[in-house]
Amino acid sequence: MYGLVNRALQSLVTQKLGREGWREICEKVEIDEQGFVNFMLYPDSLTYQLAAEAAKKMNITLEQALEAFGEHWILFTVDEGYGDLINICGSSFVEFLSNINSLHTRIRLLHPSISPPKIICSDIQTDYLKIHYYSKRDGLAPMVVGLIKGLAKRFNTTVDIKLTQAKADGHDHDEFEVKFTCH
Repeated sequence: MYGLVNRALQSLVTQKLGREGWREICEKVEIDEQGFVNFMLYPDSLTYQLAAEAAKKMNITLEQALEAFGEHWILFTVDEGYGDLINICGSSFVEFLSNINSLHTRIRLLHPSISPPKIICSDIQTDYLKIHYYSKRDGLAPMVVGLIKGLAKRFNTTVDIKLTQAKADGHDHDEFEVKFTCH
């Protein structure tokens, strides 16, 4: 994964546990605590290790840590200067989700080696939609829940999310039912 992902995880951990907490996690994973280069590729296994250690250190499950990270990711990317890219994709929760693949396409033009997920919205209604999440990476359904919650906050929307089909159960993708109310 790109360093930006690991920097976002560092930001979350530092926010929750302070710099000392992040230092201890880096020590455990045996990496330099100084940080990551945004668009340098790092092994996915490193990101998973960092998330697992962060979960232990925060005394929560890995799923809870991934969900918190997904939610944090939205705010972090805006703070890092990517808010305009997010705004290009839509001015509402549903519009953004419907256009997220175009955001990934734009990012791939800048960084061809990136491997973003594919997200398809279906059954879109005024207060409901399904999200189909396709990724070469396993185990990220909790992070997607957090991403959806973070987007909902960004667009002043309340959401109720249910994982209805899991890649972990042998399906080719994760599927979520999302009930939402725009405010």
